[in-house]
Amino acid sequence: MCKFACKDINWLNQMVNYGLKDRVALITGANNPQGIGAATAFAFAREGAKVVLVYKKVPRAFDETKTDRNGADRYFAANAGNADVVESKLKEMNADYLIMESDISDGDAVKDIFSTVLKRYGRIDILVNNAATGDMDGIDTIERITQDVIDDTFAVNVRGSILMTRELINHRSDYGRVINISTDASQIFAGQITYGASKATMEALTRSIALEVAKYGITVNCVAPGPTQTGWIDADLERAVIPVIPMGNLIQPEDIAETIIFLASEQARMITGQVIKVSGGHAI
Repeated sequence: MCKFACKDINWLNQMVNYGLKDRVALITGANNPQGIGAATAFAFAREGAKVVLVYKKVPRAFDETKTDRNGADRYFAANAGNADVVESKLKEMNADYLIMESDISDGDAVKDIFSTVLKRYGRIDILVNNAATGDMDGIDTIERITQDVIDDTFAVNVRGSILMTRELINHRSDYGRVINISTDASQIFAGQITYGASKATMEALTRSIALEVAKYGITVNCVAPGPTQTGWIDADLERAVIPVIPMGNLIQPEDIAETIIFLASEQARMITGQVIKVSGGHAI
């Protein structure tokens, strides 16, 4: 029985083919080694895709002595740094990759990103709009919100994603997939109203753009993660959050990455305009 089962598992692993070999996948927001962007890059590299990572350092104060464990300090340190750790892993995987530091909220920078990638690879097949920012000082409420928080959040989360998507469409190849990243609580996110609103906007854009570009054979979908361990959730927060996740576990970046891989695949060619929650039952 064991001999048969083990052989069967190996056979099944060899049978899964998402049709992503040599596809060019561009992923934004990928310098956190524990983040969704990094996990997605590794998943695409595993499938033989060429991986392009775009990130921007986000400087925030953190305590270096606390970066050895999950929590705000580890998360802030990761997002303030470069993509060296992610690059090391891609090298270990013998991946074909390109990494750029840039600001997707700037239209000229977005054009430069696409120009660089097209010069290197000649095409871009898949775009994962993962980069996002938001208030970390507890002022993203209707009583405390500032214009700067509103502008900065929407500049990256919405404008940047729109500009990146526009360039993909304008430089489309014979294959096109756009995967946006939202959050499972986007429709009701008290305490983070601007961040939630920016993600709800991305869900609306997903549906609208999907209808506009269907004529090109391009699909546009959205993944809405639940509470995901990207290095941010410390032990105390984990104990508080897990009871409200029906499946009883934090979501892992790999859970999101595998969903993205499927949506980017040949098999998902007729799925478009959808928002898929990967939340373990949280916020459904």
